[in-house]
Amino acid sequence: MSARGIWLGKLDAEERNTLLATFSGWMLDGMDVMVYSFVLPELMVLWHISRGQAGWLGTSALLLSSVGGWGAGLAADRWGRVRILQITIVWFAFFTFLSGFTSSMTQLAVVRGLQGLGFGGEWAVGSVLIGERVRSEFRGRAVGTTQAGWAVGWGVAALFYTLLFRFVPAYYAWRAMFWIGILPALLVFWIQRHVHEPELSQRMREQGFQADDLLRIFRPPLLHTTALASLVALGAQGGYYAVTTFLPLYLNLRGLSVTSTGWYLLVVIAGSLAGYLTSAHLADRIGRRGALVLFAGGSFAAIALYMFVPFGNFGRLAMGFPLGFFPSGAFSPMGSFFTELFPTALRGSGQGFSYNFGRAVGALFPTLVGYFSARLGLGWAIGLFAASAYALMGGAVLALPETRNRNLAEIAIGDGG
Repeated sequence: MSARGIWLGKLDAEERNTLLATFSGWMLDGMDVMVYSFVLPELMVLWHISRGQAGWLGTSALLLSSVGGWGAGLAADRWGRVRILQITIVWFAFFTFLSGFTSSMTQLAVVRGLQGLGFGGEWAVGSVLIGERVRSEFRGRAVGTTQAGWAVGWGVAALFYTLLFRFVPAYYAWRAMFWIGILPALLVFWIQRHVHEPELSQRMREQGFQADDLLRIFRPPLLHTTALASLVALGAQGGYYAVTTFLPLYLNLRGLSVTSTGWYLLVVIAGSLAGYLTSAHLADRIGRRGALVLFAGGSFAAIALYMFVPFGNFGRLAMGFPLGFFPSGAFSPMGSFFTELFPTALRGSGQGFSYNFGRAVGALFPTLVGYFSARLGLGWAIGLFAASAYALMGGAVLALPETRNRNLAEIAIGDGG
C-alpha cells in the first residue's frame, strides 16, 4: 500500500509537522516521567525510604503537574498553543536533569514537584494543539498516535535503565537516568521553525474570544461536561499510576534481576504501544465513547488477572502485554474526546483542568497503594485501587455524549452537556 493509501499519507504538511512535534514531546515527556519508577528501588535502599514515602514522592510530582496542566491550558487560550508548548518542554527537561543532583528525599520531592509543572502542561497544550490542527476525519487517530509517544518514551527509559544499571555503578546510574532528561529541550528548536498556531484558535484570539472568566467551565451549562470529563481522566490516570509507579518494585520483590525486570517491562511497554495505536484507530471507527468503555473494561480485567492470579514467570511475562495494552489504550481517545467537548475559547482551560484534576486525584493512588500494601500486600493493593479506578472511568464515559466528527468551529458552550 502506498503512503497516500494510509491516513498518515493523507495529512498535509502542517498536520504532519504538528503530529511529529506533539508525538515527540509526549515521547520525551514519558521518558522523563517514567525514569522515577526505574530508579525507585535503588533510592529506597540508598535513602532508606518506605513504600509509603516512595508513593508520596510519585504523588508530589503528579499533584503539581495538575496545577501546571490547568495553568498551561489557560495560558494556551490566551497566548497561543505553540508558544506555551515550547515553554513546558524546556521546563520539564531542566528539572528532570536537575533531579540527578539531589541527595535526599526532600530535595528530590521539591525538584520533581517543579518538574511536574512542566510535564502536566505539555499534555494539556499538545493535545489541544494536535486536536485543533488535524481535520475531524483523522482527529482520533492523530491525537491517539500522539499519546503513543508515551510508550516509546517509556521504552527508551527502560533501555537506559537496563544498560546503565548493568554497566555503571548503581550510585551513578540512577543519577545518569535523570541527566538524560535534558534531551527534550532540543526539540524546542525544531518546533519553533516547523509548527504554527492553528487558524481556529488564532482567529478566536484575534476576534477577542478569550477566556476572561476563569470560572466559566465551572458554571452551567459547562459544569456538567467539566465534572464528567474530570471523572474520566481520574479513572484512567488513577488506575495507570497505581500500576506503573510500583510495577518495577513489584517485579523486583518477586526476585527478578535488573535485566529480567527490564525484559518484563519491555513486554508491558510493547503492549502499551500497541494499545495506544489500536485504540486511536478505534476512536475514529467506533466512536470516542465505545473505545473508552472497551479499554476501561479491558484494563479492569487485565489488572485483576495480573495481580490476583498466581501465574508462573512465563505466564506473568505473557500477561504483561495486555497489562500494557488496555491501560495505555484507555488514554488514546481521551484527547480528541475532550477537544470535542469544549468550545475553542475555553478548550485549553476546560481540557487542561479536566485532565489534570484527574491527574491530581489519581496522583493519590500511588500513595494509597504504598500505605495499604503493608496490610494487603503490594499486588492486592495495586489491583484493588486500579480496578476501582477503571470502573469509575467507564461509568463517567457513558454519561457523556458521543463527539466523533464534530466540527470544532461550531461547538457552542453547553454542547458537551
